[in-house]
Amino acid sequence: MEKTVAIELRGITKTFGDVVANKNVDLDVYRGEILSILGENGSGKTTLMNMIAGIYFPDEGHIFINGEEVVIKSPKDAFAHKIGMIHQHFKLVDTFSAADNIILGEKCPKFDLKEEKAKLIEAHRAENEAYENYDEAEHPGPLAYMTKPKFHPEKETKRRLALMPLVGIGRRIKFNWLAKKRADVVQDIANRFGFKIDLKKKIYDMSVSEKQTVEIIKVLYRGADILILDEPTAVLTPQEIEKLFDVLRNMKAAGKSIIIITHKLNEVMAISDRVAVLRKGEHIATVNTSETNEQQLTEMMVGKKVSLNIDRAEPHDVKNRLVVSGLTAVDVDGVKVLDNISFEARSGEILGIAGIAGSGQRQLLEAIAGLYKVKDGTITYFDPNKDDAPVDLRSKTPVQIRDLGVRLSFVPEDRLGMGLVGNMDLIDNMMLRSYRKGFMFLDRKSPKKLAETIVEELEVVTPSTHTAVRKLSGGNVQKVLVGREIAASPSVLMAAYPVRGLDINSSYTIYNLLNEQKEKGVAVIFVGEDLDVLIELCDRILVICAGKVTGVVDGRRAIKEQIGLLMTKTSGDVDENQMSIDELHDEQNIDNDEGGEAL
Repeated sequence: MEKTVAIELRGITKTFGDVVANKNVDLDVYRGEILSILGENGSGKTTLMNMIAGIYFPDEGHIFINGEEVVIKSPKDAFAHKIGMIHQHFKLVDTFSAADNIILGEKCPKFDLKEEKAKLIEAHRAENEAYENYDEAEHPGPLAYMTKPKFHPEKETKRRLALMPLVGIGRRIKFNWLAKKRADVVQDIANRFGFKIDLKKKIYDMSVSEKQTVEIIKVLYRGADILILDEPTAVLTPQEIEKLFDVLRNMKAAGKSIIIITHKLNEVMAISDRVAVLRKGEHIATVNTSETNEQQLTEMMVGKKVSLNIDRAEPHDVKNRLVVSGLTAVDVDGVKVLDNISFEARSGEILGIAGIAGSGQRQLLEAIAGLYKVKDGTITYFDPNKDDAPVDLRSKTPVQIRDLGVRLSFVPEDRLGMGLVGNMDLIDNMMLRSYRKGFMFLDRKSPKKLAETIVEELEVVTPSTHTAVRKLSGGNVQKVLVGREIAASPSVLMAAYPVRGLDINSSYTIYNLLNEQKEKGVAVIFVGEDLDVLIELCDRILVICAGKVTGVVDGRRAIKEQIGLLMTKTSGDVDENQMSIDELHDEQNIDNDEGGEAL
């Protein structure tokens, strides 16, 4: 059966100044398929999709929808061609309900009073003229009166014209009444594709996966047949990811064309029909998912062989380096963001922190770094330079902590908001960690050497070390930040989402750097989103939900599904039927044994 092409890209080129984002890209997307777009940071995949969605306009090339060439200059044009894009950062009004957000922007049909009056006058004139020219002899029979035109006296026309403003008001009232009934239409869409959503629920009460559901339904409501999803699983639990995949499969079965931008190769293999690989702005190849594997895809992305293994060494010389006990903190509204958090971070070990986005991960690391006010609890650091003497970090400011030699290197979630200064170049951003050491004159040689080392070792793509950080791509900004923090030779390294937005090659470079710090005896605290990576990289995994610790599991024995359940349950919400990790291990082993026997 021949496949129908939904969208064709031919010779698409896009430049930003001297930077070529896309070069002569050809790509086809078929009806009823899921196409994954893969590529390193800066490969042009998001730029390419933004041209389809009307955010950018191509400098060269042609776009065809259903075989016809189209011009897409704005998202409005994209919607007119039934193209919708779901961005990684949701565009919803928090105080509105799901239904209100979905129909938001729908306009009442235009009512031009002057134009409507002119139409009425012309209609009455034409009917009066037809009335005068009507010949009854040409229309014999008892029903002839039904064909006779109606005559409109001037008095009636004036009365209708005087009432015309009320007609406009009536149409608006009718539109608003119908808008309230749109919830039924939206619910039909949700039911058709398998979405689970409460349309009356406010956005501020929703989980990340529920917000994503609203975004997807929003573009479907507007009639989208081609959907583009940017990193759709970045902050979802395994259970939520599987639900999303079920919905995508239903949409595919309904003939929708779905394009996914993602870095997670295991998900690419699980959900997509074909994979398009971009490298340095050019289309390298499009392959059938069933005919490739993760290693081949990585080599196409990078252009060379890459090891996809994380070597996790056994911890040695393990000592408590940081002990947090009963840590409680509230936000500006008095709501608890950390609720009685307790754990130990040990030297020569990587402690992972798993949780749904917004569960308190950021506040926890900021509290340890002295950047977030704590209401109750203790944070004790054991100084290796003073025979592991305990130091109360709650009584210290961030500067005092650093002056004590307690190097709490911090890679925050907001890279340019807290980690780096966007308008400064790489050298000046290195100096942010060393300028206090200067006396009268600042040392620029050491920061410059550090910047050059980071650019070389982490393969940071930048014209020079004098380039402003804000001009770098997100992935390269992340490399600069992580490299600088690790270069500080910390005794405790706290890394919040250090590989967020990084391609597979860069991500594994960061994982290896964290392992090197572990080997040096550093206590590494790693907050991540990818549970597969957490399980493969970390020695222990602390799971938090709504600011509470719901469990600490051994990374070598952890099961992804178990962690996913802990991420969605509070400490007091225990399901007696929930499987233990050992039971899940046993079940997996049985499945593997059965699979082996079948083979």
